[in-house]
Amino acid sequence: MNRTDTSTAPLRQAGDELADATVTALFERGEVGTFNTLMRYVSTSGAPLPEGLPDVAREYLEVTSAPPAWVDWGEMEKARLFFLDNNVHITTALSFASMPACYLVPHVAKLLSTTHGLEYPSKRMAETGQFTVYLMRPDAFEAGGRFVPAAQKVRLLHASIRHHLTAENRWDTATLGTPICQEDMIGGQMFFSLLVLDSLHRLGVHMSTEGAESYYYAWRVVGAMLGIDQDTAPRTLDDARRFLDDYMLRYMGPSEEGTRLTRQLIDLYEEVVPGTFFDPVVSALVRHLVGDTCADWLQVPRTAWDTLVRAVPHLLGVLESVEDRSPLGAWALDRLGHLTTVFELSSLTRGRVMHYAIPEQLRKDYGVSGAVPRTRRWTPPAATVSE
Repeated sequence: MNRTDTSTAPLRQAGDELADATVTALFERGEVGTFNTLMRYVSTSGAPLPEGLPDVAREYLEVTSAPPAWVDWGEMEKARLFFLDNNVHITTALSFASMPACYLVPHVAKLLSTTHGLEYPSKRMAETGQFTVYLMRPDAFEAGGRFVPAAQKVRLLHASIRHHLTAENRWDTATLGTPICQEDMIGGQMFFSLLVLDSLHRLGVHMSTEGAESYYYAWRVVGAMLGIDQDTAPRTLDDARRFLDDYMLRYMGPSEEGTRLTRQLIDLYEEVVPGTFFDPVVSALVRHLVGDTCADWLQVPRTAWDTLVRAVPHLLGVLESVEDRSPLGAWALDRLGHLTTVFELSSLTRGRVMHYAIPEQLRKDYGVSGAVPRTRRWTPPAATVSE
């Protein structure tokens, strides 16, 4: 469904002025290829920028080389510890809830179908997983860290998609708004933050309120570094709940692109799961996390595993009881979670580092219709009713 709301009109028309101006200049001067080639050698913070880098790109990289001045590093450390404590659960939520949620918004699914790289879902999933791992490393924002350059490149990637779709008149801006507009960028931030927390709660993962709030805070920092206007972005989990509920009620629905992208995602993870016996678990987990109505819109197959997957929270409850009572058990489970995440990411990347680059063209066939204390256990904010 697609409801008109004049209060969100400015968010639908706004892009990212800094990144958009940089990308436009690179294309106008024919310097995109030079930029992409040289930026492959810039993967860590503090590394000297290469000679021959276009001036407009150098200026952009210098301006965006540091996180916002308002960052609370104590909160960021809490977020990192929360991620370490729940990394396998977070990876599961990103894979089986956040990505399908993107496909539930028809105009977002349509946009995700525009680039060559998205024909290969493993690349997008690998980029998302790698981006999150970079964010949660201790050196994420220090010299030698990989997160800041990745964020700078992703921001330019978004701007390049806006550039192509508008310059080539391949996007109905009057109806759909600016491609990857501020509202959709905030929506994406909600999918990778609040929706992940919702999914962890649905899986029965034991989270503290402090941990949930710090994880959301980290994604606020990410949003700022990806060009989201912080004057319009939700600041608290309650604000995030109101935004996400309204956003999904306004836009979510079935689409051909959403169905196709979901099928690609399921096929991808069925390839990662050894053998074929457990293949139906993939569809069952997606259905469990997004709900039957949304799963039906995405044409997620129903399987005999749908009922069994509902037992996951009970299993996780047993494991977390072991973790709470035994330091050795906690260490073993955290280590297992880390290894599982690394295995999944390496399976998607095939052992390679993913490079974020500005696409020089879009798809030609576009247009197919030490853990945080376990106190104050977090529960999701109540759903809101849009008036």
